[in-house]
Amino acid sequence: MKFKIVNGKVFDPTQRINGQKMDIFVEDGKIVNPHKSDLYKFRTSYDVNGMIVMAGAIDIHSHIAGGNVNNARLLSPEVHSNFVKKNLNRKKNLPGFNSRWTAEGTGYRYAEMGFTTVVEPAILPINSFLTHLELEKIPMIDKAGLAILGNDSFLLESMHKKKGQNFLNDYVAYTVNSTKCLGLKVINAGGAEFFKKGGETFNLDDVVPSYGVTSRDILTSLNKANEELKIKHPLHVHCNNLGVPGNIKTILETIKTAEGRRMHLAHVQFYGYDNKGKKGFSSGSVDLADAVNKNKNITVDVGQVMFKPTLTISSDVLRQFGARNNANPKKWIINEVEDGGGGIIPYEYKKKNFVNSLQWLIGLEIFLLVKDPSKVFFTTDHPNGAPFTSYPELFRLLMDYDFRMQQISLINQDSIKFSFLKDIKRTYSLNDIAIMTRSSPANILGLKDRGSLKPGCIADISIYDPNQNIDEMFRRAKYVFKNGDEVVKNGKVLKHKNTRTIAANIKFEKSIIKNVENWTNRFYSLDKEEFKVDENYFSENNFIYS
Repeated sequence: MKFKIVNGKVFDPTQRINGQKMDIFVEDGKIVNPHKSDLYKFRTSYDVNGMIVMAGAIDIHSHIAGGNVNNARLLSPEVHSNFVKKNLNRKKNLPGFNSRWTAEGTGYRYAEMGFTTVVEPAILPINSFLTHLELEKIPMIDKAGLAILGNDSFLLESMHKKKGQNFLNDYVAYTVNSTKCLGLKVINAGGAEFFKKGGETFNLDDVVPSYGVTSRDILTSLNKANEELKIKHPLHVHCNNLGVPGNIKTILETIKTAEGRRMHLAHVQFYGYDNKGKKGFSSGSVDLADAVNKNKNITVDVGQVMFKPTLTISSDVLRQFGARNNANPKKWIINEVEDGGGGIIPYEYKKKNFVNSLQWLIGLEIFLLVKDPSKVFFTTDHPNGAPFTSYPELFRLLMDYDFRMQQISLINQDSIKFSFLKDIKRTYSLNDIAIMTRSSPANILGLKDRGSLKPGCIADISIYDPNQNIDEMFRRAKYVFKNGDEVVKNGKVLKHKNTRTIAANIKFEKSIIKNVENWTNRFYSLDKEEFKVDENYFSENNFIYS
């Protein structure tokens, strides 16, 4: 199919196009630059005069599938029922349309906002097959995953016995390949083993019981492996001591462990905490942003808190166990089985709560204090800080100073004394938003075929009507095209579209397979094949290899 999008105001940082009026041509699902003599062939035309045209948005960190997500669904059925009650008028002939947290509902909600690619950032090898079966069922958006290492016994034992960096590299490559992931994630390195022994906090230089290695050792080894294997996405790090006042020191030390290598720090709002003042809790955003600004190798996503009920979902079992008493309503799940587990805690962030207000302030401060928008990524750590459906309001907070000041007046006023947001005048432009949600996510994931409107890229295109408030504009895209197919019009999904999952393919020494097999046969109830994703169970061409 051939069509053109005409008269739109285009924002594409990859081509340094900042609001210029221009036309976009699409042929067979890709953006093209046709010869003048062929322009007449593009008879189908979308006249979007005055509207905002961007590439499809990309979310690099959102928990949308897997064991913990499904446990969250089971724990809180009221989330579904309440959502359905509110949306009975939106019935459509689409599977799962009225549900927020089903696979189908996830895809529809993202598409309505103009998102076309989303990364599930925490796939445990033991759960990888189930997770990918679920990812396949999510329509409208392409997906990718990050494989979790850092608390698994094979890695810890290999380091304990000093198997060497090359051996670890092969294990990392084998894991990323066998789980059909795009990159590598480490969560509270060594912390799960520490938790099993009764520990409550775990610092970078604390020793993992029984293995004689520190959290810093694990981080360094995995980061070296990521770089030496030339995995396109930097090591994706969930730091130690999440949510603990004073943890700003932990994240600053974590940056040092990178030793100049690329490293991406996830949901850093939860690490921007200093411990000043009578309540022992204050903003550390200035120090954190300063470190990000000074270290070219470091990127971050924020994990912004928004004021609404949600669930916290994490494989950081130590942190989730510590937070269980804050559950609202009073129910929770903690599990840890065979190198895999996590916790689910229902929680409501409240405007008049001192801690919650300060968390909200700190996240916005980080967004606005990191100078280069290509280094800070737009996330709520869905659903931990807020559901991803909160993104439109967050866009407005960053782009509309008056709206931001209005919202500051509604929160706990004591929290403002321990923060800096009221004094920050900066606002984000549409070009900044395009960088944060399009060009930079594609770049950091190594995906050259999206996040851009360059000829040759896939035709993932989002179009917005600026004749309304910013949050409304981003909540309901005027048009969304996925691979050149019109899937959203006037903020409503037109059709169910199956999409694909992106994975890496990394070379490694095959002898590692036998080592892993011997280990799993000796210590696990499941054999090695249960930790692998078999393509034969998926539709043809479900996986794209980057």
